[in-house]
Amino acid sequence: MDLWQLHILCKVIETKSFSKAAEAIRLSQPTVSSHIKDLEAHFGCRLIDRLSKQAVPTKAGELLYGFARKLISLRNEAETALFEFQGKIKGNLIIGGSTIPGGYILPAFIGVFSKKYPEVTVSLIIGDTRKVIDDTLSGKIEIGMVGAKTDQMGIIQEKVIEDEMRVIIPAGHRWAGKKSIPLKEVSREPFIVRESGSGTLTSIKQSLSEKGHHIESFNIVAEMGSTEAIIQGIKGNAGISILSSIAVDDNLKAGTLNALNIIDLDLKRNFYLTLHKSRSLSPLGRAFIDHLKGEMAG
Repeated sequence: MDLWQLHILCKVIETKSFSKAAEAIRLSQPTVSSHIKDLEAHFGCRLIDRLSKQAVPTKAGELLYGFARKLISLRNEAETALFEFQGKIKGNLIIGGSTIPGGYILPAFIGVFSKKYPEVTVSLIIGDTRKVIDDTLSGKIEIGMVGAKTDQMGIIQEKVIEDEMRVIIPAGHRWAGKKSIPLKEVSREPFIVRESGSGTLTSIKQSLSEKGHHIESFNIVAEMGSTEAIIQGIKGNAGISILSSIAVDDNLKAGTLNALNIIDLDLKRNFYLTLHKSRSLSPLGRAFIDHLKGEMAG
């Protein structure tokens, strides 16, 4: 067993496919399969099952995956520390972002960071808030940014960016000339929500709860798994929604969507830097956070 084999195992489990894992790490599929077989022979048990055309870890595979992620993370930390000791910022950094930070905030910061440190490779994993927190706890990612607070043990969070959600409607909607709308009218309109686990939905529920209201009283016509899908649904007149101002900024400027405030309802939200409470940041991770805060301060 070696770290390279564990790296391959992780890729197979994360992509749920031998062929996709092979493509990601630039090996042939038979070579990937051979490495997995070698690991299974080493431990004397099956690690991956092929179910419904997907590669699914067995219980033993899940157990090994957790240790593999920690070992790979520790290797990356060691490499980065030695590079820093030599006065270099170099290595691989894996960060995670929920839908809004991952799609609309972090890419710009990563772009500037990559130009500043050309020998650094940054991998950005995007998922809902729950997934980013789980990946932080498992060690799959070192730094996360999400749109909701969590009481999950082992996680620390720091507010870094403020956003305001607004009611988003298509340009030709009958409310297009308005700046604000009563909550009662919003609740009657065909409404599109994000999936359970998203920071956007959590924030909406919290804001409504503070005023004694619930999302279940809305006329929900669809649930969608991404902000971009909801934007397209609004444009297609499937319904309206409440979304981040950051996420729809380009559409508002282009005039394809309109945004309204809800009277007497505070829809401000924050995005939180999310870290493992007990895991020390690598030098590369510290460099990225310093860069992030420096850019925001500037």
